[in-house]
Amino acid sequence: MLKLKGIRKRWMMNTVLVLVGIVLLGVAAFSIAMASYYYSSMASGLEAKALMATEFLNYSTESEFLSNAASYVSGFEEKNMLELQFLSRTGSIRLSSYGLTAGTSPGTPDISEAITSGVTTTWTGNSPDTGEHIMAVSAPIKYNDSVVGVVRFVTSLKSVDQQVVIIIAIAVAVGLVILGLIYFTSIYFIRSIVDPVRNVTETAKRIAAGSYGIQMDKKYDDEIGDLTDAINDMSARINQSEKMKSEFISSVSHELRTPLTAINGWAETIAGGEVHDPVEAKKGMGIIVSEARRLTNMVEELLEFSRIEDGRFTLSIEQLDLKAELEDAVYTYREFFRREGITLCYRDDGEEFPPFHGDSQRLRQVFCNLLDNAAKHGGSGKRIDIAIERQGESAVITIRDYGPGIPEDELPHVKYKFYKGSSKARGSGIGLAVCDEIVNRHNGTLEIGNAEENGCIVTIRLPIGT
Repeated sequence: MLKLKGIRKRWMMNTVLVLVGIVLLGVAAFSIAMASYYYSSMASGLEAKALMATEFLNYSTESEFLSNAASYVSGFEEKNMLELQFLSRTGSIRLSSYGLTAGTSPGTPDISEAITSGVTTTWTGNSPDTGEHIMAVSAPIKYNDSVVGVVRFVTSLKSVDQQVVIIIAIAVAVGLVILGLIYFTSIYFIRSIVDPVRNVTETAKRIAAGSYGIQMDKKYDDEIGDLTDAINDMSARINQSEKMKSEFISSVSHELRTPLTAINGWAETIAGGEVHDPVEAKKGMGIIVSEARRLTNMVEELLEFSRIEDGRFTLSIEQLDLKAELEDAVYTYREFFRREGITLCYRDDGEEFPPFHGDSQRLRQVFCNLLDNAAKHGGSGKRIDIAIERQGESAVITIRDYGPGIPEDELPHVKYKFYKGSSKARGSGIGLAVCDEIVNRHNGTLEIGNAEENGCIVTIRLPIGT
């Protein structure tokens, strides 16, 4: 659970907080932009009015100036929204559209800037008289390139401030909605990851505790689904491996017990002097030798598998005649099969093979093991066919029996270690795994399948080059 909480924490810290910061910056930037837009638009409008007023005031004497200014003030149509002021070059109000501030000096920075620099100046702040938030634009009135007065427009920013506040509030509300959506979608997303991970963890713990073979429900077709498939496959394989291991232990125990019983029985009988017939004694000794040889072969097979498992399996590569090695194995088993009532048919296409680089002992082991398996599992067909031919740059060796074959659902597993399937034949279940490893070490392939009519066919492909 600490790890799961850590996932949530990392997600919130690395992703959600970043998104929150982006949203907050977006809201702040939007609010600043909208406020700037409103205030700059109002300032531009006031500056345009101020310039228009300065252009209207053409005069030659002060009396003419006052007359024109009074006429402009009296005809000013926006007095309900703006205050129009005409100020002297000392900064005192000469005329005002409100008529109540004449003779006073506002003293705001826009007035002094317009008088000293001779340029139109905008100022935003609180009115010195009322404390109200206002915007003022002052434009210099020039005569013979000298500033003789100032025309000034003043407006309250109360409605604009309210509008800006409303826009900012809307932006904040939208931002909060977005943050809420981010939070809840993140919670949902994290849950969609954390819950399956928790299930995988619990399933893995159950598998580790010995509940092999349990399966999880696949709810997603993404990486979580792939992980579920991997866990299910692992669980199934472990379960299968455990079953095969148990079967292997049981099988090996039985395989060891049977010859040991025969050896012990005959040895005790002969040692006890109970056998007086030389023929019977010879028969008993033959059984002891045969069973001891079978035990030796089984131990060798187990040792080979052990070497494969811990990486000590090696090949002694030398130049050899592949066809001759196969024919030696055929010669070895032909008479043995004849005594068992099995006909071994060997077919050779007559083509010469180039020298093959491999381990003769290991390859002989493969051929003998496969022939032994063919007799053990398919000997009921009383015939085994073995052939070698060249196909391109490969030597293809086939061994076919005419027995019942292998059930289709067991074919994919026959080369697995310890796997014996439904077969009741004697053996450890690792012979084919060893053969497959030897063939793979020679850069070849070993394929096992059922023949078209009946029986099983094993195909070995080995690269021989030119």
